[in-house]
Amino acid sequence: MKNLKLLSVAIFFALFACNNQKQVEPFAKGEFKTWAETPPMGWNSWDCYGPTVEEHEVKANADYMAENMKDYGWEYIVVDIRWFVENDKAGGYNQTDPIYVIDEYGRYQPAVNRFPSAADGKGFKELADYVHGKGLKFGIHIMRGIPKVAVENKLPILGTDGITADQIYSTELQCPWLRDNYTIVADKPGAQEYYNSIMNMYAGWGVDFIKIDDLSRPYHQAEIELIRNAIDNCGRPIVLSTSPGATPITAADHVKEHANMWRMVDDVWDSWWHFDHLIKVTEQWYPHIAPGTWPDCDMIPLGRISIRGERGEDRMTRLSPDEQYSFMTLFTIFKSPLMFGGDLPSNDDFTLSLLTNEEVLKMHRESTDVKQLFQDESKVGITSKNPNTGDIYLALFNLSDGEEPLNVGVELSELGIEGECSAVNMWTGEDLGKFSEEISKELAPHQSILLKLQQ
Repeated sequence: MKNLKLLSVAIFFALFACNNQKQVEPFAKGEFKTWAETPPMGWNSWDCYGPTVEEHEVKANADYMAENMKDYGWEYIVVDIRWFVENDKAGGYNQTDPIYVIDEYGRYQPAVNRFPSAADGKGFKELADYVHGKGLKFGIHIMRGIPKVAVENKLPILGTDGITADQIYSTELQCPWLRDNYTIVADKPGAQEYYNSIMNMYAGWGVDFIKIDDLSRPYHQAEIELIRNAIDNCGRPIVLSTSPGATPITAADHVKEHANMWRMVDDVWDSWWHFDHLIKVTEQWYPHIAPGTWPDCDMIPLGRISIRGERGEDRMTRLSPDEQYSFMTLFTIFKSPLMFGGDLPSNDDFTLSLLTNEEVLKMHRESTDVKQLFQDESKVGITSKNPNTGDIYLALFNLSDGEEPLNVGVELSELGIEGECSAVNMWTGEDLGKFSEEISKELAPHQSILLKLQQ
């Protein structure tokens, strides 16, 4: 069993298997949508630590969130990719000689040299308990499919009568950028049972959120259905995020009935072209924004990133302050899930201010009827409404790369406003006075403004 640490703790797994055999009431069809009625908000380890994050770093970010952000609605702490590899590396993945940690049923386990509390077969239970103790929720990342090492070693699938991993896999559509897993053939006996076994295990650990990669592009409908069924029968509400983008718009109706959030694009990093691409892709997804099911703009690449990340050196985000406002304005008015990618304890005051603006987060949480008013190569306008207060929100963007500012505006009639209205800059709180017939602002290249309008 080369490059494989088989974790076999007989007493633990005997007890766990017994627990898994207890009857749990399955969740009703579509009930998962009530688990994320507002867009999820949290921290994810990918942008700052890539596949190398360690337990003490996860705890430090949880501590910071609990102290500085929980009161604003931030709640998820998510351990991203390859937590089951002992010897991964920054700037990519160790695919030469990875040491996987896996149990006797072909299920990855946390690497104890990185997550000491996982010793003795405890998995992420103690780390999840720590996060829960802070009043937060705990999440993990996995790859679609079944581990290659489980297939190669013909490991048994829990919950079956002798079916082994080599009986449910295919090499077709194997992930091209990370070769840890094979595709699960959905109609094979044992396929559903394998996904059941891992979701039951995650439920036992106390997982509240799961990001599943290599799932949306191409769109693996059959495995998504296995996953939805496994979560709905595990006894614990686990928010499901599919990744990466681009989720095909033709799958919109299907993904809304199976996932809480889905990526629209590939990874978003701290370069303006990523934003420019993202805002163009969002154009087709506005009609599909709904409570419990959210098109996902990806992680927020602000603050200190790439400490041991995939893209570039350890740095504070390369985005200018204007560009950072534009990122946060799009993510919030679009009602994307907010998953911050930077190392939270490294935040400066400006970064924290972007994450704790009460008016902006109120819009993100409460607004409805999100729609794009216009978009061309240089200008974008987006609006939404707050049904609780009657406020109308308006975001205006200058996408141009030139040196000259542009006047970006909209007629008030397009917002359903008759007569005049008052306007407040939501990021600064500045009262901008009264407007009639139209509202416009002169914006520098890559600059935006987010307004609250009241009649």
